[in-house]
Amino acid sequence: MPATVIVGLQWGDEGKGKTTDFLAEQVAMVVRYQGGDNAGHTVVLGGEVFKLHLVPSGVLYPHITSVIGPGVVVNPATLIAELDELAARGVNVDKVRVSRAAHVIMPYHVALDRASEARLGPAKVGTTGRGIGPAYADRAARIGLRMEDLLDPDVVRRKLERILPEKNVLLTTVYGLPPCEADSLVEQARAWGDRLRDHLVDATWLVQDALRRGDHVLLEGAQGTLLDLDHGSYPFVTSSSPVAGGACTGGGIGPLQVDEVIGVMKAYATRVGSGPFPTELEDGLGERIAERGHEYGTTTGRRRRVGWFDAVSLRYAVAVNSVTSIMLNKLDILSGLEEIRLCVAYEIDGRRVEAWPSSAELLARARPIYETFPGWAEEIHDVRSLADLPENARRYVTALEEQAGVPIVLVSVGPERTQTIERAWRPMRHRPPVPS
Repeated sequence: MPATVIVGLQWGDEGKGKTTDFLAEQVAMVVRYQGGDNAGHTVVLGGEVFKLHLVPSGVLYPHITSVIGPGVVVNPATLIAELDELAARGVNVDKVRVSRAAHVIMPYHVALDRASEARLGPAKVGTTGRGIGPAYADRAARIGLRMEDLLDPDVVRRKLERILPEKNVLLTTVYGLPPCEADSLVEQARAWGDRLRDHLVDATWLVQDALRRGDHVLLEGAQGTLLDLDHGSYPFVTSSSPVAGGACTGGGIGPLQVDEVIGVMKAYATRVGSGPFPTELEDGLGERIAERGHEYGTTTGRRRRVGWFDAVSLRYAVAVNSVTSIMLNKLDILSGLEEIRLCVAYEIDGRRVEAWPSSAELLARARPIYETFPGWAEEIHDVRSLADLPENARRYVTALEEQAGVPIVLVSVGPERTQTIERAWRPMRHRPPVPS
């Protein structure tokens, strides 16, 4: 059975954790394919809240193998703490696997990330300060440590002897910070390797073998399309590829092994960090939606910026990801609003623009053109079919679906796994024809 990719269609925080958790019951393996512990997926199960940063959202099902793929950058200390916390809460983590090829976030990556953001001041990107960008930069420069290196202290020492002189110049001379010592880093790496040894695997062959057996594999991205390094609002983006194409490189699969891409979005827009946000609400209404929707970062606790839904970016995200169907989250948060606005186009320099601009400078000058819909007063947490939604809520869902051009097959009306409306049909999988 080919693989399914779950991808965020906005600036991240769309509810991919709930989507993955909801769909994972029917799969054998969940693979996280990019990002690091800068991302956070929140899953609510039986009133318990699980905040996951590196471990894939399928970990709450005992039958699932959860895989951290080669495209992820891993802070071993964060991973160990997360595994320990899950185990302490009764979650079996024995089937969590980590790619030996995934790159390691070292303490100097974290220090450099935070120092760089502080130096940039008002021009900062708005990173989480977790060392993600510097770790990906070292990966591209071919000077990074990989998880497999933690199993051999001699390899770690040899690599650090090559890396640390340059890192320490940056830390001490540019940022006025203390240098990193090789001996302490080697010992730290040794402890990490001893603790994680049984979780490290060749993840690419693990995933390929699962597909060959006919297992259903779910690939889970972090962040969202509009934060993609190549396709997002650069430079206010993440350091990897959250788009569906990133699932191939970061998960170790080929494009013909993917036959379904489920896009995830919520009924309004949010983003964290810096960068243009055309539909942002900087008033009491934005504050109201943020509080009602608990719009605070899973990793940082930062208050997310809130705005009306942006269909211009949605159409772009659907195209870039070849989305086949959509899960709409947090529709319940809009209950009680007298009216709801939907951005259908921009005005940029006096012109109507309906296509997402590749330039962040143009996006910063974009002014939203809205269509307005009447709201609904009823709470919808207990609704389990579209027909039972208030009429105005159905009209809004239909408008979003028309803007997307692909079906909305799942609608979340609350944080629990069970608070989900399933359409009576799902789109056909796009399987290649069987050879004659």
